Amino acid sequence: MKDPEEAVERFRRQKNEKPDEDLKMEALPFDPLPGPDNGGRSRKQVYARLSPEFKEFVDREENRHILDYLCRVPLEEIGIPEFYPHISRALKNKRFPNLIYPIGGGLAVHIYPDNEDMRNYYIPIEPSIFQNVDSLLTDVERVLVDVVQDLEVNTKDPEERKRLLKEVLEKVCIVNETLERNPEGNPEGNPEGNPEGKAGEAKRGKGKKSGETKKSNGEEAEQGDGEKSGEKDENAKGLLNKCFRNVGRVFNNKNKQQVQVTPEEFRAVKYLMIRDKVGMGVLEPLLADTNIEDISCSGLGRIFVEHKVFSALKTTNSFQEMEELNSFVIQMSEKVGKPITYRDPIVDTALPDGSRINIVFGEDVSKRGSNFTIRKFMGTPISILELIEFGTLDYTMAAYMWMMLRAGMNCFVSGETASGKTTMMNAVTTFLPPNSKIVSIEDTPELQVPHKNWTREVTRTSREESNSEVSMFDLLKAALRQRPNEIIIGEIRGVEGNIAFQAMQTGHPVMSTFHAASVEKLIQRLTGDPISVPKNYVDNLNVVLIQSAVNVPGKGLGRRVLTVNEIVGYDSINQAFNFMDIFKWDPATDTFKFTGKNNSYLLEQKIAPRMGIPENQARRIYAELDKRAKILKKIHQAKIINFYDLFDMLIRVEEAGVT
Repeated sequence: MKDPEEAVERFRRQKNEKPDEDLKMEALPFDPLPGPDNGGRSRKQVYARLSPEFKEFVDREENRHILDYLCRVPLEEIGIPEFYPHISRALKNKRFPNLIYPIGGGLAVHIYPDNEDMRNYYIPIEPSIFQNVDSLLTDVERVLVDVVQDLEVNTKDPEERKRLLKEVLEKVCIVNETLERNPEGNPEGNPEGNPEGKAGEAKRGKGKKSGETKKSNGEEAEQGDGEKSGEKDENAKGLLNKCFRNVGRVFNNKNKQQVQVTPEEFRAVKYLMIRDKVGMGVLEPLLADTNIEDISCSGLGRIFVEHKVFSALKTTNSFQEMEELNSFVIQMSEKVGKPITYRDPIVDTALPDGSRINIVFGEDVSKRGSNFTIRKFMGTPISILELIEFGTLDYTMAAYMWMMLRAGMNCFVSGETASGKTTMMNAVTTFLPPNSKIVSIEDTPELQVPHKNWTREVTRTSREESNSEVSMFDLLKAALRQRPNEIIIGEIRGVEGNIAFQAMQTGHPVMSTFHAASVEKLIQRLTGDPISVPKNYVDNLNVVLIQSAVNVPGKGLGRRVLTVNEIVGYDSINQAFNFMDIFKWDPATDTFKFTGKNNSYLLEQKIAPRMGIPENQARRIYAELDKRAKILKKIHQAKIINFYDLFDMLIRVEEAGVT
């Protein structure tokens, strides 16, 4: 048997010796028609059938390939896809969605119906989708290697590297709009691919520099990056001078070869080189789509996504060979700075954009082959008012959490995997007092707290026996010495839970997520190994939200707060815990019942006294709860729903006298 470490090194050598190979495309859910330049449906025919908004979209230089894509879709079978500049959850109930929406950067997505499967298709429409440029990529790579030997790259910033690679490609590639290729893929009249054949004539005057394109209508849609050549050259000069040395000498050298390409080929080559060399390869469109929540590859086969609007979808990308999958996983682990090996086959880290990624490498631990899962990072967190829009909870429940967190109550958001626990916990941080010092502790950074005085701490794992690991337990102990007003723990799963309850005991408010589907199971896990919280400590926890992903009647899959519970105490004689439902979701009507009205232990015994309400008038607290629910509703009606805008508005509300 070959040494495993040697096998990994072989994959790495192959990766360094060959150009990054694009993943093979799974068969599209339709047989593509001939292209408009090969006797197929003309661009003008398709263009005439588009909506004005769709026409405006495909008229942009960076989107011209989308019109070519439409020319090859069997429109007679499925019809013209609807175009949505922005999609909303209102589309969730479309039974057979057939639509296209943009995701930026010249990319769009086609949601294509599959009448025989619960999962519809997710088709990324990339500039390279119908361009066979494998041999060109090899040629460009070879020229780039020759060029890079004479250059020194002085930047590690991904965005600058993308811009840099783009400018270098525009120097390496010469676009010839009249270029035709023979069956072998070489320019006509130049079977050896020598740049001094017909392509060489283009170089001397018949071709165009790669940044130049000609304007066109729906009949003659050409592709290009749309930059003015003067601006392009000026920007290229500044960027190259900043990042390279001896640039002029390299590109003025007559011995440097250049590759002849058509406009379409250049766009595909440029896109693929930047996508694979600087980006995350075939995952790049999925990461660019803000509507995707999760990306998963379970081994050989398709890549799947969880979509905010269309739920579970299957992409048209897949891994067909084990070596291809392993090579991709190794490259991906190196790009995130956590190289994976057979000795250390598991990586759990964050991508540059903050998305959480878990990788398991090798068939010995993952029988279907290496697998990975990416939990997408949200640019701006979802606010509590957006969760109300989604039906996750109602205004009264949100007002209840407002009062609890303002009063320093300890709260857990509990539920099963993918139930929306972290999203909910992040959303309610807007209710924490604005002048609080917040300390958050996580395995992977996900939380985004709106407070200015926020200390963000993340665990550190160590390889081998370097003893450099920093655990959740270590960070939590350190946090207790920082005098925080609130400690937020990404998830309690081990011995750090014991320290968390000691923190509660000493007056430090704690909020965390927890994996348990009910209060009973939560208590069982807390009091059992390895957390081992003493039973008489459990009632330091005040509020437990139980949340789940459920099938909502008539609405499909959604997330709902099933119950909001108050932990009242522990009966040591009967060894029983007392807790009560305050809110409960009714699945029949998809509404929430305030089961604890006029009977809430925390509102009457904890919150009312802090607000100066006499004991004999404790039920006045429910009027205060209603007032806050109405305030949240008015803020929502004023369309102030952004996470950070809501936080600012709540500060103003507090300054106006609501505390």
